[in-house]
Amino acid sequence: MTGLDARLAPDVVIVGGGPSGLTAAAALAARGIDVLVLEREAQAGGIPRHSDHPGFGLRDLRRSLAGPEYARRLVEGASSARAEIRTEATVTGWADERSLEVTSPRGRLNVEARVVVLATGARERPRTARRIPGDRPAGVYTTGQLQSLVHLYHREVGRRAVVVGSELVSWSAVLTLREAGCRTVLMTSEFERPEAYLAFRVPGRTVLRVPVATRSRVTRIVGRERVEAVEVEDLDTRVRRTVECDTVVCTGDWVADHELVRLAGLDYDPGTTGPVVDTAQRTSRRGVFAIGNLLHPVDTADVAALDGRHASAQVVAFLNGGRWPDSGVRLVAGQPFRWVSPGMFRPGDPEPPRGRLSLWINEFHRRPTVVASQAGRVIGERTTAWPAAPGRVFRVPSDLLDHVDAAGGPVTLTIRGSR
Repeated sequence: MTGLDARLAPDVVIVGGGPSGLTAAAALAARGIDVLVLEREAQAGGIPRHSDHPGFGLRDLRRSLAGPEYARRLVEGASSARAEIRTEATVTGWADERSLEVTSPRGRLNVEARVVVLATGARERPRTARRIPGDRPAGVYTTGQLQSLVHLYHREVGRRAVVVGSELVSWSAVLTLREAGCRTVLMTSEFERPEAYLAFRVPGRTVLRVPVATRSRVTRIVGRERVEAVEVEDLDTRVRRTVECDTVVCTGDWVADHELVRLAGLDYDPGTTGPVVDTAQRTSRRGVFAIGNLLHPVDTADVAALDGRHASAQVVAFLNGGRWPDSGVRLVAGQPFRWVSPGMFRPGDPEPPRGRLSLWINEFHRRPTVVASQAGRVIGERTTAWPAAPGRVFRVPSDLLDHVDAAGGPVTLTIRGSR
């Protein structure tokens, strides 16, 4: 109904048509549940739509696909299960506890559902949020902006690029630059070692020939009309040098797309910048769930998709009369962790997705021992065979919390031992 208010009342409305939202939609619709997906972009599929490289779908679809193909399969899966997907539909606010105000080129819409699932994902911090001083020329992008320009609109960028950050997504930016005919002359990281996995760092340095400057940061961008150079500072010596380039890509440093969380007044986690959820992915508001990289910015697309699959079972349980608890034990990220997800735990609740707690860390630990403490007492610890490293999600088995006292107050997670 163009230009007029229309009303819809599905069983479940999912805000966000990325991997987590589409996977949840497919699982719920396959059970005969009336599902509506609202996606603000012109096409559903999320970030993988313009990430034209392989590696998507390993955990959820059990195969390696290029991003656009992976996104297409998720859209087809939700559509074939008879979930309704509305694109160019932006949720602008809440009319009630589970009632959403939506605007689109087709007009205004009010959606009142029995369950709301927030799957709005995360975004990279742009240059302005990173407070990189200097001139304001053209040629400065986030990875998402770069990939959209190159893969969706087939636009040229520059010839020499500096990539800020060395996470997994940073190497994705390098591949996109290469496809556009732009050579990455430097990648910078403020940490002691690059954040991405070794399987990406070694080919990046040897095959793509990308030099990585660790313990470094871009302190100034130079250029009037177009980027001409950047100033790079060594964080240990404070020595600065100038690197000529015409393109700068700010990668990683993710923040949750949390506007609806804040508008709703949901309990908010300043570490993740998303909502606090329990292991069933319930928020602090009855009937509102949250999934994907809104909760753990940022994880791989297939892990986000598995979040959606996990949440679908919890949504079904709620629709069938399941309880909605109003209290629990808060999980707290102690040093050197920045955040932990989920942030709420209750003995007897379902395990979190994949039976894992997700954490983000500020420093490298080769073989960490994670310690859970409550009321000054150690209640669990686990030593992992895998490292904890900045720039990627660190996972630890959730049975670390098997001995939590429901009345014992918050549980703090830390690391014991040397790095």
